[in-house]
Amino acid sequence: MAIALTGARIFTGDTFLDGHAVVIEGARILRVAPEAETGRAERRDLGGGLLAPGFIDVQVNGGGGALLNDAPTVGTVRTIATSHRRFGTTGMLPTVITDAPQVIARAVTSVARAMAEAVPGVLGIHIEGPFLDVARKGAHAARFIRGMEEADADAIAGFAMYCPVMLTLAPNRVKPALVQRLARAGVLVSLGHSEASYAEAVQALAVGARAITHLYNAMSQMTGREPGLVGAALTDAESYVGIIADGCHVHDAALKAAFAAKPASRMMLITDAMPSAAGGPDCFELQGRTVRRENGRLSLADGTLAGSDLTMDAAVRHCVEGLGMELGAVLRMASLNPASFLRCEHELGRIAPGHLASLVLLGEDLHVRQTWINGQ
Repeated sequence: MAIALTGARIFTGDTFLDGHAVVIEGARILRVAPEAETGRAERRDLGGGLLAPGFIDVQVNGGGGALLNDAPTVGTVRTIATSHRRFGTTGMLPTVITDAPQVIARAVTSVARAMAEAVPGVLGIHIEGPFLDVARKGAHAARFIRGMEEADADAIAGFAMYCPVMLTLAPNRVKPALVQRLARAGVLVSLGHSEASYAEAVQALAVGARAITHLYNAMSQMTGREPGLVGAALTDAESYVGIIADGCHVHDAALKAAFAAKPASRMMLITDAMPSAAGGPDCFELQGRTVRRENGRLSLADGTLAGSDLTMDAAVRHCVEGLGMELGAVLRMASLNPASFLRCEHELGRIAPGHLASLVLLGEDLHVRQTWINGQ
């Protein structure tokens, strides 16, 4: 039985529509039509608000009190996805950070199983490390950081046979030939946690790296004579850039500079969320170290930032209300752009016939009122 969602303004991913309905049949969108032309579909009045493509977050370490590194199980994946769904995230990459090889392997297995069991909203896994630069480790445990060997590249490529894999690595610590091998195997290589020179970053992008992980944070900064990884990210028109728009990780002026420099279609809002996010506690353990939340900031005892308690709807509000950005552009950064990065824009990121019915209903205040994942 087809269902017609009526009574809300619609953002299709391209344009805003008034007086229209989204007709869903099963998991997919059947059509977008004037409300008077919904046929025999069962009408459900949403009572106002804005119906938009559901948010997609490619970097989610935890939420609702759960952390993937701490317990790499299907249950943890489900808890994280369920917690963030209440804040508009209908698609995500659960993220495992630098850890022992067996922990990372268990995380990959659990995410693949979660996808096989159709846990709502799980689109793959993000492996952030361990092939990073100790000089820019951030909250990653130095004892687990190491160089990438041929066998490591083979293992990561093998993981990509079971589920989509995004891998963050330091381009000054991984040979370009290995970056190229991973990219050709379908791994979504992202550059981050690195003191790389501009030349090293550009070379990695040239051989297949596709993105930059949390721009500005834990990377070589741009100066007049050495543009660094930040400069490579902002001047490369093709790569995607993840950015944490919480008013804490990146100064608003730096956010505006990035949005002005980079093609709008390549910017992605991310949360880098930890267990404190989406209803979690103010304090948790990260690989034997205590992380505390104070005034919206998560940090270790020495003051090092340790992820965030951000949710995607809050990131959207910060860009619209705090930075004065156009709502349609921000919604694309939260949905269509990450869908394109993940190479699933033919199914997600738009409200269009044939696309999956993964949607978010926002109130006038841009807080989440309801979500759908694959029509449910």
